[in-house]
Amino acid sequence: TGGYTNIRTAKTVAAAVQVAEEYQPEMAILDVMLPDGDGFSLLERLKQQGRDYPILFLTARGEENDRFRGYELGADDYVVKPFLPRELLLKVSAILRRSYKADAPLVRLRDSQIDFERGEAVKEGKHIPLTAKEHDLLLALCRNAGKIVTIDALCEALWGDNPFGYENSLMAHVRRVREKIEKDPSHPVSLLTVKGLGYKLMVEGE
Repeated sequence: TGGYTNIRTAKTVAAAVQVAEEYQPEMAILDVMLPDGDGFSLLERLKQQGRDYPILFLTARGEENDRFRGYELGADDYVVKPFLPRELLLKVSAILRRSYKADAPLVRLRDSQIDFERGEAVKEGKHIPLTAKEHDLLLALCRNAGKIVTIDALCEALWGDNPFGYENSLMAHVRRVREKIEKDPSHPVSLLTVKGLGYKLMVEGE
């Protein structure tokens, strides 16, 4: 899941429309071939709901006409099966970055800010660079602000499809991130440990 924990699935057009209406997703991944219709008509129905969020097609139908139709209807990308899971996660991450960058370039915490576009934390007027892993860790937590993200989900977000054995490395990254975002890293108020479960990030205004 690449750190994306609030994922909803649907097997039909009707179910997908209902899920989108109820949960208001930040992104949708659609198949073209569905039992009660096709992904193209589903995309049109999702657009009719009045919310504008990115859409990616993930399908076995790779004909040129299908690709063109998907893009013409407003899809952000069109991925043909078989695909590499890591490649799909990178595409999803890139699409979300492009789509929501202008909405929230800065994430405000109690004692600092995170600037994902610049890859840095800003604390007490100082700009502190984030490493790639620190960036990915904070991004996974920000996507689920105020909610628990499990250790397994965070390890997968940072190290891919085989995240086992990285718990100690994750703890080290959490410690370094706290040094960059917390006023008192030994008593964190933003990046919290939920004992036995994982971590959560408290974002101002959430």
